[in-house]
Amino acid sequence: MHAPLSHPATRSPGLVHFALAMGGFAIGTTEFATMSLLPYFSAGLGIDEPTAGHVISAYALGVVVGAPLLSVAAAKWSRRTLLIGLMASFALFNAMSALAPSYPWMLLFRFLSGLPHGAYFGIAALVAASLVRYDQRSQAVGRVMLGLAISTVLGVPAANWLGQAVGWRWGFAVVAALALLTVALVVWLAPKDRPEPGASPLRELGALANGQVWLTLGVSAIGFGGLFCVYTYVASTLMHVTGTPAWAVPLVLAIFGSGMIAGNLVVPRFADRALMPTGAALLLGSAAALALYPLAAQSLVWISVDVFAIGFAGALGPVLQTRLMDVAGEAQALAAALNHSAFNTANALGPWLGGLAIAAGYGWTSTGWVGALLALGGLAILGVAVLAGRKRA
Repeated sequence: MHAPLSHPATRSPGLVHFALAMGGFAIGTTEFATMSLLPYFSAGLGIDEPTAGHVISAYALGVVVGAPLLSVAAAKWSRRTLLIGLMASFALFNAMSALAPSYPWMLLFRFLSGLPHGAYFGIAALVAASLVRYDQRSQAVGRVMLGLAISTVLGVPAANWLGQAVGWRWGFAVVAALALLTVALVVWLAPKDRPEPGASPLRELGALANGQVWLTLGVSAIGFGGLFCVYTYVASTLMHVTGTPAWAVPLVLAIFGSGMIAGNLVVPRFADRALMPTGAALLLGSAAALALYPLAAQSLVWISVDVFAIGFAGALGPVLQTRLMDVAGEAQALAAALNHSAFNTANALGPWLGGLAIAAGYGWTSTGWVGALLALGGLAILGVAVLAGRKRA
């Protein structure tokens, strides 16, 4: 286990959780707002929108690469120092994105911006959980992830409005400012700790030999794909199938974010009592909501209810993060960070499969069926993990 934490803030874990959630808010804002700012920075950099989409992919690639790389490289650092370093570099690279003079530089800066993403969430989850009782870990992780969920409702629309009003570069500049605020809060509030005795890159790499770690990551990479499969094309579905006016699209997207917030507030309480059954229930509920999506898309009211339910199932994140704490042994940092690499794998897999279904002529709502299959795939992997764990026990 990590060395005991000693700091007055330890008596007020809620303040530390708030500081860590602020980092999640900054990360979520830049991850999702970049999609909505794409038409503006593509015009500003003199490239077409499909080419500008590679900027989003570069960020996701940075997350996948950075999460394991930084967690292993900084294995001997204290968690507080690592959090400060990660968020400071996140601030720097987003500021550089705001100043990017050309498309190649923008591509590089977005890749660099993605590097701290997964490692930050992984280490933040471990710090948050270390401040509460064992049976409150999922709730602590849920509070950290709440920052990401709130960003979809507040941060993304604000960054988009700012990008329209005064220029797209300010959308990235504000994220840099939020990251610097997070650095200040972590310096002020996060408890001081010492590097764990015996910590080393080699020990962290031990997570890669753990079958339960890989199964849990598989649940994240496959099971979460359904959520992204629908979310990516929900605006097009609203316009081409539901027939909603343009002003209603941001409203429905905000309802999706509200579902994520509700899930992160409610679900972890159940997860702390029955972790794996809660994960199974979320995946089953997600599959049902996704399967109903083609029917719900015919009505603005019902599609709003359905996307709320799909967003609610996004609370699977804290469940899987806690599961990794249970199975990772001494390789906690790498396992925790890899969860966000898996999450971004789902972010790539879901939209790709959904796009194939749409291109094949099955329509915009076919993403619901594809998403349901992915959620059921995640449920199947979860079942394998449970059975394998029982056999090993």
